[in-house]
Order: sequence, then structure tokens, then C-alpha cells
Amino acid sequence: MKNICIGDKYQIMCYKHNGNVHRLWEEAVVLDVKKDYIVFGNKKTLVTRAEGISWRTKEPAIMYYFRDKWYNVIAQLKKEGISYYCNIASPFIIEEGTVKYIDYDLDLRIFPSGDYKVLDRLEYQYHQKLMNYPENLKTAIENGLEELISLYKSGSSIFNSAINYKYHNDYEELIKYELEHQDN
Repeated sequence: MKNICIGDKYQIMCYKHNGNVHRLWEEAVVLDVKKDYIVFGNKKTLVTRAEGISWRTKEPAIMYYFRDKWYNVIAQLKKEGISYYCNIASPFIIEEGTVKYIDYDLDLRIFPSGDYKVLDRLEYQYHQKLMNYPENLKTAIENGLEELISLYKSGSSIFNSAINYKYHNDYEELIKYELEHQDN
């Protein structure tokens, strides 16, 4: 893997277990590189589903992709506060300027109020039968969900509003700098 630097831009591609593309995010900017994860930011980026339906995200997002964890976390900076959309997913890889991972349906949604809810259990059960997930994969998925809930309850820094607003400020500064130096 090439050196990943703050300010680098990547696409994000999400697959399903059978190898089919699920979604593609046009752009994410590297904001921080840690030993076990990378932090990205974007705002009003184009998202395209496999069926060809596209839209732009409504609010800024700070995204955490982990090298060895079975989840990723998206902090959505909304007017009413930060919502977190956490995907239970394979650890990411980077190929040809694209962050890639497999989505395993289960999601953890954390609301600005602090309440949370596990989403898409029926979709997960359907896909695990349809695609015949092996036992070790099902264990990794369930453990990923439990670990994510535990991280949230324990106040992990990825769920810290001040940190996510700081990352958003970093994102805005990077974009501003890029626009100011576009013609140089």
C-alpha cells in the first residue's frame, strides 16, 4: 500500500459478500492516518448505488475505516447534532485509489440524543442464508456489532463530538487551501 497522506483523495466502494458492488462514494479526503484506522471527510459527495441511482450527501461526514475491525463509522454532522451510522463490514483495503470493504447489512444507528438502534437484522439474516456465510464470518460480524456498541457506551474518541467537529474543521481548511491554490 502506498503512503497515505493527509489531503489525499479516494473513492469509497462498498461490496456485498457475493462480490457485487453495492455503493460508490465519489470522494473522501484523508484527514488523519492512525496505526489501526484512517479518518476521511467529505461533504455533498456523489453516492451511486449499484442500480445506477445517484444522490449527493446532505451533510458533512467524518468517516473512520479500520484495518482490522469488522465495522466502519460515519459521523454525520447534522443541524440537530451528530448522528453516527456504523456499518458492520469487513476491514478495508485500498486498491487503485479506492477504499474497498464488504458490507454485512447490520448497522448501528446512534442518534444525537444518545439513543441507539441496531438496524437491518432481517436483511442480514436473509443474506447470510442466501450467500451461505461461514460460521467464522457470522462470529466476526456479531463480535463487530458487540464491540461497536461497547465502544460507544465506553465513550470511545470516535464518538466524541469535539473530535469530529475538529476533523470537519480540518476538512474545510484542506478544501479551502486546495481552492486557493488550484491554479498554481
